[in-house]
Amino acid sequence: MIDPCDELIFRTRIKPHRSLDGRGFRLLLLIFAGCCTVSSIPFIVLGAWPVAGFLGLDIVLLYGAFRLNYRAARAYEDVSVTPVELNVARVSAAGRRREWRFSPGFVRLERQEMEDFGVTRLDLVSRGRKVEVAAALGPQARADFARDLSLALAQARRGPRFS
Repeated sequence: MIDPCDELIFRTRIKPHRSLDGRGFRLLLLIFAGCCTVSSIPFIVLGAWPVAGFLGLDIVLLYGAFRLNYRAARAYEDVSVTPVELNVARVSAAGRRREWRFSPGFVRLERQEMEDFGVTRLDLVSRGRKVEVAAALGPQARADFARDLSLALAQARRGPRFS
């Protein structure tokens, strides 16, 4: 039998959004390399061969920029709520992990909003500590997350169910 104090009320993993998957990236790089190759042919024929080298450098730089972008996408944030604990764990792209633990009865969720933009920042505040959460989400997703987390915290404040 599971202990009512350990029962999960809410759990989510927040990852940065990337709109281009690996297959799309390869296709984009292939098209870009093809365009650069075709564009460099007239320069090579005219004797301006260094231009082809610079176009090749463009391909390498685009590849490097996307690889860095995908490496940064390995970061994530786990948020979980039980009747006795709110746990926030943030893992960087390099694998470094930081954790914050709060008592649901003493934590407050602060929202910063802009009228035209929506929710711009969410902070968990408790006993002088302030931790930003859901920074990787967009304004609407951040508002949905705030709603769900607020409901989970309200349920946690009611305490564990022993029946």
